[in-house]
Amino acid sequence: MPEPYVPEEAVTHGDGGTAALAIGEAQSLAKAPGAGPPGGAPGARARSLWSDAWHDLRRNPVFVLSALVIVFLVVIAIWPQLIADGNPYRADLAKAQQGPEAGHPFGYDTQGRDVYTRVVYGARASITVGVCATAGAALLGGLLGSVAGFFGGWWDVLLSRLADIFFGIPILLGGLVFLSVVTSSTVWPVIGFIVLLGWPQIARIARGSVVTAKQNDYVQAARALGAGNGRMLLRHIAPNAVAPVIVVATIALGTYIALEATLSFLGAGLKPPTVSWGIDISAASTYVRNSPHMLLWPAGALSVTVLAFIMLGDAVRDALDPKLR
Repeated sequence: MPEPYVPEEAVTHGDGGTAALAIGEAQSLAKAPGAGPPGGAPGARARSLWSDAWHDLRRNPVFVLSALVIVFLVVIAIWPQLIADGNPYRADLAKAQQGPEAGHPFGYDTQGRDVYTRVVYGARASITVGVCATAGAALLGGLLGSVAGFFGGWWDVLLSRLADIFFGIPILLGGLVFLSVVTSSTVWPVIGFIVLLGWPQIARIARGSVVTAKQNDYVQAARALGAGNGRMLLRHIAPNAVAPVIVVATIALGTYIALEATLSFLGAGLKPPTVSWGIDISAASTYVRNSPHMLLWPAGALSVTVLAFIMLGDAVRDALDPKLR
């Protein structure tokens, strides 16, 4: 039977040869090119969930495309005069319902107003309603859901039943009833209504995330060390429970923009003289056979906007959900 192989280093160093060989091997591996902790250079710290998500998002073409579209929409919502130097209220009845011509690529509406200018200026109302309503619903729903999930008991019962009451109100029918008595032509009544009926969905997501996060060992350790409820909720639980809320809110933003357009189309949302895609679609629906351009352009802008926000939400969900990696 052949004798087992004994490395020369083990023979040279005697009884300590095995330990010396292991140390030398470890040193060799440490000096090897590319060796080191995950993340690149030696000593680099492991990436967090957020840095991993951003790393994935930058390489996701769906996120990049939707983000570019959204940035463009936000820019023209703030500064519409950058790409439209006309007046969305200027009317020339002699050109009513006329098709595209030089300087007016989208044609004219029923009152002789430039459709292109109104489409550009209509982005402001839709983006304002979507962003403000989403921020309000996320803050209110996230706060109430976190309180219900963290404290439990009668807080959970009270807030959960309150959310169920608002869940039972059909959002479209509720909008028609609530906004039909509002005479203001600003965006704030629509934003307030969407926040009023939109927070329960986010509250449920926040509650479930907080209930899961507060059972982790690091939260129990913080409690054992004497951390107060506020510190545990803000420093330990909220950063680890906010990801599902962000995903739901991002997807809901596109839904809220479509809801505003639907309510405006039905005459209960934004009202003239506010420039809105929903108002223009409603005005053009009667003339779709003779002048389809009046309907196609605002409807196309609305569809692209909603699709961009939904695609952004899907990309963020895929990046933040470890189960989808």
